[in-house]
Amino acid sequence: MPAKAKQHRSAGLQEGHGSEFAGSASATTVQLSEWWHQFPRKLRLVAEVRALAALGAGGILFLGPLVFNRLGLDGVLIGQGLAVASVVGLISRFLSGYVLDQGVGLAVPLRVGAALSIAADLTLLQANGAGGYISGQVLMGLGMGSYWPAAELASAKLSAPLPSSEGFALARTADALGVASGALLGTVMAALLGADQLRLVYAVDLGCMVMLLKLVGRLPRLEPIQAVSLRSAEKGNQWVSVRSWLKPLGPLLVLALLCTGLIILQQSALPLDLARGGLAREGLAEVGGGLLLGLQLGLLLILQWPIGHWLGSKPVGFGLRLSLRCFAAATSLLALSALHSGGLLLLLLAQPLLAIAIASFLPTITEAVIEAVEPEHQGLALGLYSQSWAISGIALPPLAGWALDAEQHGVGLWLVLAGLSLLAISIAPQEIDSSGEPLRGSPFQAS
Repeated sequence: MPAKAKQHRSAGLQEGHGSEFAGSASATTVQLSEWWHQFPRKLRLVAEVRALAALGAGGILFLGPLVFNRLGLDGVLIGQGLAVASVVGLISRFLSGYVLDQGVGLAVPLRVGAALSIAADLTLLQANGAGGYISGQVLMGLGMGSYWPAAELASAKLSAPLPSSEGFALARTADALGVASGALLGTVMAALLGADQLRLVYAVDLGCMVMLLKLVGRLPRLEPIQAVSLRSAEKGNQWVSVRSWLKPLGPLLVLALLCTGLIILQQSALPLDLARGGLAREGLAEVGGGLLLGLQLGLLLILQWPIGHWLGSKPVGFGLRLSLRCFAAATSLLALSALHSGGLLLLLLAQPLLAIAIASFLPTITEAVIEAVEPEHQGLALGLYSQSWAISGIALPPLAGWALDAEQHGVGLWLVLAGLSLLAISIAPQEIDSSGEPLRGSPFQAS
């Protein structure tokens, strides 16, 4: 074949491959657009708000502890700071849920949360010791506590005409996208600018919160649901009424305490465990640890929507038990990784299991809380569920930091959590009566 003909043929092949790639990319874009626009406009707005908030939080949650570890703060103090944030968050979560049940606009607690987070970021950007670190954590805890009940209630109330399970699946996908992007951005900044610049994750969060302040103003105001509450008060025994809607939440809150604690430890104890190493496994540098956690977040981003959508057609108990089994298997692998010099492989194997566990738990537990109570109590119920994050954050980070400091590895910590996950399977409810009746198939069932 003449040289000129070969050149024309090669050019034609390259042009054909380029056109094929462009066509494939265009088709994918169209499919994503169609998928996105299947959701109601108000629900898409909620997803945008949650993705933006999670983008700012992503770097803080996973890389924030490493910032102050490099400054010389020990694991116990870092854990205590996270616990303090959770303590103050107890108050703001309850207040946020309460005012939402009174009909306060969704934008109000979201804006309060964003403003407090901005103050926290400004404090932590300048903190060089324990005092500044604790002050920043207090402000961060108040901000997150104000944000979460409103964000969860918005996902449920603004999902119509789709079921609330679809709204929670989309919301958690937006969370996963934001957290993964935030953690990746923080890791890239550390790689390009050096680990000493990890503190810039707080600047990223600050920028996101400023944009969120404007975006949340487009959310609609929810009307208060008072009729059923007034009828309940007229029955003469308000405590019986309160107890009747709290009782179905019992097993859900127990499971939430455990599983939220496991998720929180992925953000606090696991980064420190990776950095310090195990009995035989060497420690990972900040960039390496960030990439490993980024793998988990990337998998969570990929899996969150299909798993959440799939579980939406099944009883909530199925999703909760799936989550607990995956948590047990993953934490067992984390423990075993410390015992072998090639433990990095076990760490890698644990990441898909953790992603499946989190993707199964997050939309399922929120849907379960919504199903378990009547509409007029859903704000407070979500506030109580949100408290599980705060209580787990109070108890587990300092305990985990103490365990890591005492043993210099995480074997015992992860094995205990694996055992608790297996035990918790027995209390997961089979299903929930959507009228708010007690859970069936659970040891907490009312007699």
